[in-house]
Amino acid sequence: MDWLPALATGAALLAVATAVGLVWRSRQGVARSGSGDVVRPAELGVAAFGERATLVQFSTEFCARCPATGRLLAQLAGEHDGAAHVEVDLTHRPDLAGRFRVTETPTTLLLDADGAVRARIAGLPRPAAVRERLDDLLRSPHAISG
Repeated sequence: MDWLPALATGAALLAVATAVGLVWRSRQGVARSGSGDVVRPAELGVAAFGERATLVQFSTEFCARCPATGRLLAQLAGEHDGAAHVEVDLTHRPDLAGRFRVTETPTTLLLDADGAVRARIAGLPRPAAVRERLDDLLRSPHAISG
């Protein structure tokens, strides 16, 4: 049996898997532009959003990273006047997972004062990325409800 082709195939598979993993990891926690869709508090089963911005965190009972994400988002919202953090448990709400195209938890949406989605973050959010997007939003005219 010739081991060289088997070793070459194994090395190629390892290289491809590593590349895919690195690409996936680089996309985690990065804030991407939002759809602009408008979300109402009642849709999520919450009383109200923040006056100027809201960080909506989608989580589940089984999400290991969600508690840390919740603490981070609550801290960041607390650093900004008029911002709020809202956590929505999708465990028993698959309709919301479908509506907001949540394929992993945590997933975070940044909403402006009108409830429009301005950014979306899949996975554990990077604090600097959230802070930057939140600062940009609060400086923009979208932060003031019209």
